[in-house]
Amino acid sequence: MKYHKVLTIAGSDSGGGAGIQADIKTISACQCYASSAITAITAQNTLGVKDIHPVPSMTVKSQIEAVLDDIGTDAIKIGMLHSSEIIQMVAACLDKYQIKNVVLDPVMVATSGNQLLQNEAIDNLKTILFPKVRIITPNLPEAEILLGRKIEKQAEFRGVAKELAEKYQVSVLLKAGHLTGDDLIDVLYDFETSQSHDLKSKRIETQNTHGTGCSLSSALASFLAKGFTISESAQRAKLYITNSIKEGRDYNIGKGHGPVHHFYQYWK
Repeated sequence: MKYHKVLTIAGSDSGGGAGIQADIKTISACQCYASSAITAITAQNTLGVKDIHPVPSMTVKSQIEAVLDDIGTDAIKIGMLHSSEIIQMVAACLDKYQIKNVVLDPVMVATSGNQLLQNEAIDNLKTILFPKVRIITPNLPEAEILLGRKIEKQAEFRGVAKELAEKYQVSVLLKAGHLTGDDLIDVLYDFETSQSHDLKSKRIETQNTHGTGCSLSSALASFLAKGFTISESAQRAKLYITNSIKEGRDYNIGKGHGPVHHFYQYWK
């Protein structure tokens, strides 16, 4: 018997709601085997990030190689990369191992609005890493950085997703969580089929939304690892994160933005 396997390359979250911890929970909940390579250690809780300690790029490389030389993987999820050096190293590893299913969550902007990557690192992300991945999952502020202009309303999303896909030659899942309104419509543009898909849900009133981006991209990678198409994987990942938010909305954990309920299918 064999597991469906997902390697996550990202930063840690000591509070357990986002980053590597959320990725491992999500991958496990989606019935895949999770392995990891940690790019940065954060002191973090529901109120925010208190400290960041970057992991040396060669140590990140050693983690990736240790996993892929032995265990292997069916998909890779990439989150916080922190520096140009780590971006370049991860790109080199993708060249070496030629994993088809690579999901990149372009973590560039914190929920607070603070930019997490310097401009040079953002340029490296776009020019060095984007060509090596299958799909990217930007939120609204990240999409604005990638396009270099403001995005004002939901009606623009289909055009924006297609524009991003054609600009960077990659499939795009554009997340609508930063918009206002009761209806949330994420848009997938599948670059491989040249088709757009609307992924609709109702906004859920809760402050427990920490780690939603990490969890969505990890779910997407998990379903790709299982052999689903990009559109099938995106639809299943959207359903998973929507239910995780819904089932976790009434829990009280921490003094700020709590996590989603990653294991809602298994315990309440």
